[in-house]
Amino acid sequence: MPLPFTSHKLAAAVALASAALVSAQASATGFQVREQSAKTLANAFANTAAGAEDVSFMAYNPAAIGNIDGSQVAGGVSYIDATFELHDADASNVLGAPYTAGASGEGGEGAAVPSFAAKTQLNERWDLGLAIYSPYGLATKYDEDWIGRYHAVETELETIDIQPTLNYRATDRLNLAVGLRAQYADATLSNMVDTSLQSPAPYTPSGEYDALAEVTGDDWGYGYTLGALYQATERTRLGISYRSEIDLTLDGDVRFSSDNPAVDATVDAMNQGGSADLTTPANLNLGVYHQLTDRLALMANAEWTEWSSFDELVVEFEDGSNSTTTENWDDTWAFSVGANYALNQQWTLRGGLGIDQTPVPSAEYRTPRVPDADRRWASLGATWMPTPELGITAGYLHIFGDDVDIDQDGSKPENASRGNLSGEYEVEADVFALSVDYRF
Repeated sequence: MPLPFTSHKLAAAVALASAALVSAQASATGFQVREQSAKTLANAFANTAAGAEDVSFMAYNPAAIGNIDGSQVAGGVSYIDATFELHDADASNVLGAPYTAGASGEGGEGAAVPSFAAKTQLNERWDLGLAIYSPYGLATKYDEDWIGRYHAVETELETIDIQPTLNYRATDRLNLAVGLRAQYADATLSNMVDTSLQSPAPYTPSGEYDALAEVTGDDWGYGYTLGALYQATERTRLGISYRSEIDLTLDGDVRFSSDNPAVDATVDAMNQGGSADLTTPANLNLGVYHQLTDRLALMANAEWTEWSSFDELVVEFEDGSNSTTTENWDDTWAFSVGANYALNQQWTLRGGLGIDQTPVPSAEYRTPRVPDADRRWASLGATWMPTPELGITAGYLHIFGDDVDIDQDGSKPENASRGNLSGEYEVEADVFALSVDYRF
């Protein structure tokens, strides 16, 4: 019969679940989601800072609404189909006993990401807008008996930003804007816990005494965004935008359950409240958009993200215990180029290429929660305008991720209940986007 966990062993067991607050996702490195516009996706996000083609670009650069006269609304949805698969996996506990399983090491799941934006021109100088979108998060789910089950089973993080925006048309060429961001985050996270590690009997890694640890939590946080859009010439537009970090404290509960009645009765007494601090990072976009000919437009974008703000994740429990997971992430850059070609007044073809650095510095900091890797993107799409006021855009983007190693060392204190896990991750994704915009 397994012995009950002490509170400190409980803290170590569920610390890995809290790491899922930075959900693994494949559309961008880290846990960022860039799919707020089908037009930006179809151009591999090369037009995010300077494109300003419709009101949805407000999510990237708030000054974009100054490039649009009158009033406009836009709405869209992106579907992200991600694959994270661990190959040649090897796992063992802190006693050296190997973990084995025949279950799949594939943890990717599909997720839909909606967005909405609207603006109105108040007068010759001022524009007012509102954007609602999801800047972070996604979902992964592994089988409950897979080889890395003590490191991760399910990860689900959803965020919503509500961004009221005010733009000032400083001159005929220059727009300056500020937006306030109210961000809501909700997470559900789980992993298996091997309670037989606490048994006085000879240890057997059979999984018979596994329990599922599930952490839930949510919070609101607040930040801002700044942007500028400058029409340098009749054909060239420059853009810059900054989005602040937002501090969140995800308050919720830790709950345990098991199919084994003896284990379930033991761990049920350990249910309690908990919280984890999380900072969604600041980022900076720099871009240029150039109308080379009447039909052909070229664009480029560079994006810096301050992932170094995510150096550790501290979980505090209701009983006064706590646990720390070291992350040590690095700041990153993403670069992309794109082009639009107008076939006629109704149809515009789009395409682009991009690269994105991973913030994870090495295999020892890579986890099944965030099996992150350097990525390359290739995208294409088209916009159809049946009338001058109505635009319909469809886009497709494929993510090519590098194959990367994972090497979680069970001798580290934070892995005391998780054990060792090593192998090679294969990362890729397909993203589909559809949006509609209408100008009044």
